Amino acid sequence: MRANVERQLNSYIHVLSATEKKSLLGYVKTTFPGKEEEAMSLEQENKELEDIDAAKDRGEFYTHEEAMKMMKVLIDTKE
Repeated sequence: MRANVERQLNSYIHVLSATEKKSLLGYVKTTFPGKEEEAMSLEQENKELEDIDAAKDRGEFYTHEEAMKMMKVLIDTKE
């Protein structure tokens, strides 16, 4: 799904004029403020995924049931 969306976006971007691209960029920056700072490189994203896989291999994760129990405790303490 994500690849399809990116493919469609890329196909539209290629047919836009420079003025239209600037306008679109302005719209995106206004609509999604702060996203530019949040963007990470492909290398950084891959490193984070590798770190996550390594943590999972070390058993550093919660099962769904464990996470639900923790959420219940949090909810019960707020009441």
